[in-house]
Amino acid sequence: MKVSSHAVAGMLGSWQEGPGPGHRRLSDRLRLLILDGRLFIGAALPSERDLATVLGTSRTTVGAAYRTLVEHGYLATRPRARATVRLPGDPPTGRRAAEGPSIIDLSLAAPSAPAEILHAAFATALEQLPRHFERHGYDRYGIRELREAVARRYGRRGLPTSSDQIMITNGAQHALALLARALLSPRDRVVIDHPTYPHAIRTFLDVRARPLPVAMTPAGWDATQLREAARAARLAYLIPDFHNPTGLLMPASVRRELVLPCPTIIDETMAELALEGEAPAPFAVHMPDAISVGSVSKSIWGGLRIGWIRATPALLERVEQVRPATGLGTPVVEQLATAVLLDERPTPRRETLRQLRDQRDALARALDEHLPHVRAPQPAGGLTLWATFPEPISSRLAAIAPDHGVAIAAGPRFGIGGAFERNVRLPYTLPPERLAEAVRGLARAERALTRGATGAHPPASVA
Repeated sequence: MKVSSHAVAGMLGSWQEGPGPGHRRLSDRLRLLILDGRLFIGAALPSERDLATVLGTSRTTVGAAYRTLVEHGYLATRPRARATVRLPGDPPTGRRAAEGPSIIDLSLAAPSAPAEILHAAFATALEQLPRHFERHGYDRYGIRELREAVARRYGRRGLPTSSDQIMITNGAQHALALLARALLSPRDRVVIDHPTYPHAIRTFLDVRARPLPVAMTPAGWDATQLREAARAARLAYLIPDFHNPTGLLMPASVRRELVLPCPTIIDETMAELALEGEAPAPFAVHMPDAISVGSVSKSIWGGLRIGWIRATPALLERVEQVRPATGLGTPVVEQLATAVLLDERPTPRRETLRQLRDQRDALARALDEHLPHVRAPQPAGGLTLWATFPEPISSRLAAIAPDHGVAIAAGPRFGIGGAFERNVRLPYTLPPERLAEAVRGLARAERALTRGATGAHPPASVA
């Protein structure tokens, strides 16, 4: 598939900024786009002449950048054809780089597992499993026990729900992918928060929809802009509860007045991680037609790949029709264990929330001490800080950070068109001493950038 010069330019963003010759800055940024998956394997890049014209630079600069990528195995060329994206034969992937013994991984916003509670839930699930043996094990809606447990959970949060309004999925990402397949056609527009969860952006692009970003202000959501954008959209996707990546919580006053003229998906994966005050009521309390997506990956454990959709039975029928393309059901044992967890642990454990609060505060203290010029507002919940650097160095910082003992996700991963080069998402899901060590590594990496260093590692993936 050919990628246009304008599309590449949009992904590159402000690649001209920073030390070193232009061709090196351009090749570094193109390499990051390849390793991030934004320039996918096999994609045909624009010609040197076309890209140079759109970027406002010389063909010599683009040619030198392409040759550098060819030499390092990131592009393949042949006569009279576009250069195509590839990966080196055995590259050090972002995941392996982040798992090195001396590298602290700040790319994943995921808590550790509550071992004893999980073990007990799976023990109970195994006891209950035999009663399912007479069935075929394929259920596109999910087992009755879990659908009822999820419905009861909504009821406890103030939103009466029946089990026929629930479909169980293989995580929230799977739920979003199913909804995108059911509701979108190529070139449909989707309103999104900007920034937002990067895998949501990828999900909409995979069905060839067009994300329509609405900028978030320092205070959060602009209801007027969202309504205006939604008039031209087929769908909206919002994260109002401890937003990923900013941690912001949509005020009740905005929730009450936010009525959009298109179907609206509400991502609730962070909703119960309130570190200050009470968790918010489900968004559908204010917007009854909202399509809710939830999971236990953030509130319990990422390895428990269980999510759900709360919607009208009619919409779930449409989703059920497209589901076979992505899987015939969700593992029964995991569903039984999750039902136990939801009923026996109606809210996140107090000690879990206290630990997250302590880690959030420790991360904030480390930033104040080692990166005092970085602004990172303290959220009332969720798992991450959204840090803003004075200069647009995010992608370069992500490339060099593993050399200084830490892996991070660059800000542009969370936006469209190379935005958020001044931002880095920093999860506080590690112990305080590890967070302090990671911030010291980031400070070293930033100082190295001012000396003109470039990274030898690719950026880590994101969750």
